[in-house]
Amino acid sequence: MPLREPAPTPATLVLMPCLNEAPRIASLVTRVLALRPGVTVLVVDDGSTDGTAEAARTAGAHVLSLPFNLGYGAALQTGYRFALARGYDVVVQMDGDGQHPPEEIDGLLARLEGDDCELVIGSRFLGRAEYRIPLARRLGIALFGRLTGALVQREVTDPTSGFQAMSREVLEFYSRDFYPYDYPDADILLRVHYAGLRAVEVPVVMRAGPPGRSMHRGLRPVYYVYKLLLSMALAWVGRASSPEPR
Repeated sequence: MPLREPAPTPATLVLMPCLNEAPRIASLVTRVLALRPGVTVLVVDDGSTDGTAEAARTAGAHVLSLPFNLGYGAALQTGYRFALARGYDVVVQMDGDGQHPPEEIDGLLARLEGDDCELVIGSRFLGRAEYRIPLARRLGIALFGRLTGALVQREVTDPTSGFQAMSREVLEFYSRDFYPYDYPDADILLRVHYAGLRAVEVPVVMRAGPPGRSMHRGLRPVYYVYKLLLSMALAWVGRASSPEPR
């Protein structure tokens, strides 16, 4: 009886959207490649002015440079479409500021290998946040977590986490025109649910990002809350006609 050939290893891309991360990105890329030698690291440079692209490329990453700052969501979707065009089966997305430790990637991918989900989200509240989360930020995450959980009818602890692993089905879904150019958060989790894709959370460690770089300063939190609530409402209203995965 001939031996069964082992299943091929899925082609995996680690996607890092970056804006002015030159002091950190080379070390992060090097650590990812050391821990997961078979993966491709793609850095999408969202209009940096500090040499981020050069540092990432020197460390061994593929780099796509946007002509100017288009936004976090636009940088992510650039990476998704690159992955689809190049035939990748799995994408791990993580921030380029060091908040998401590369050592946690294995846990995300291990969970994705099961047959019960297409999207895995790393939750600092199931795991551990190695920094002090400001009270207003924590309350906001809790609010959107409860709201999202009520709408999808399961517990959601970290709806704003950008540390994710996804299948090709999710990649194709995220590559469509509805994907926001700025802050894809709880609203996208609703769309994933209404499209019939399955998302789960796993515990991860998260670390503090660079000081003074938070988006939650000035009037930006007001816009963020308004935009996210509106987007969630639109996703809920349009749930019956939500696009299905191709």
